[in-house]
Amino acid sequence: MKIAFTPVVYEHAARFVGRCPWDVSRDPELLFHGHRLAYLEYHQQVIAVGIDIYNLEAEAYGAKVENMGGDAIPAIHQPLLSSLDEGLQLKPFDAKRDGRIAMVLGVAQRLKREFPDADVRLPVAGPFSIAFNLRGINDLCLDAALRPDDTRRMLMRLAENQAVLCRAVAAAGLDVAFFESAAAPPLLSPQQFHDVEMPALRRILELAADCLGHPVPCIMGGNTVPVLDDILSTGTNYVACNVETDQAAFVERVSRTHPQVKIRVNLDPGVVACHEPERIYRAIDRVLEIVGGRPQCVMGTGALPLETPPDNLRLIRDYALQD
Repeated sequence: MKIAFTPVVYEHAARFVGRCPWDVSRDPELLFHGHRLAYLEYHQQVIAVGIDIYNLEAEAYGAKVENMGGDAIPAIHQPLLSSLDEGLQLKPFDAKRDGRIAMVLGVAQRLKREFPDADVRLPVAGPFSIAFNLRGINDLCLDAALRPDDTRRMLMRLAENQAVLCRAVAAAGLDVAFFESAAAPPLLSPQQFHDVEMPALRRILELAADCLGHPVPCIMGGNTVPVLDDILSTGTNYVACNVETDQAAFVERVSRTHPQVKIRVNLDPGVVACHEPERIYRAIDRVLEIVGGRPQCVMGTGALPLETPPDNLRLIRDYALQD
């Protein structure tokens, strides 16, 4: 049984230029060549241009991204917002001036010129994932529990502000890769997801679709089966089925209720990066059994760890395509 295979490359692109993720995330030449060489190696379905993809918007708002040293992914440790009330007053950032957005857009345009047939996308974060970096996870979870109405309002403001970025992506002739993993259970309960997150999630996906002229993928990590009906109600055309969730139940439900939606069924990134071919083969066989030949399914990886040997990706691709 054959299945298309598409790895997910963010920080892993740094491997191809022999530099740490921090250096590549800050240098347009390194970022361009890292993703260029990764695409030449993998020909993945989407070139999502970035290294620390969830930091872009928070940094544009003014948060400080820190070098964690070695091969670690850059991170934000000091929340920008000391209170929920500050979040309610946030004004949109300037996509041309603030943070690294203009740099990443420029790199993405270069990649599109280099590979005109490739699907080149700019990472766009969902409102809860942005709030995660701006408030810190502990304070944000407390906000959602103690002030759900105000938290919902802050998330809606963040969603509306993302129109600036979506318009910039569309104007650059590119597409959106949308990510909202921070909102998945257990950080939010399914009821909190429905009540606090969903209005803003639906709004940002509407804004992105309006700017680009078509629905966009809604990629969420974590255990998403408990909130799958809500995710599908947004009108997205592409979802990720992660190792943290009940993958068989996920695929069955989407295929039954929304057969037009494409599903990326992810292998465990830890298995993808391991040095045990038989373990990798078993993981592929498990995905093939879950997919059961459904035409709207592809096999993916989640975010590839930096240390993943490229030979492993060749092994997976060849095994997945054999009869």
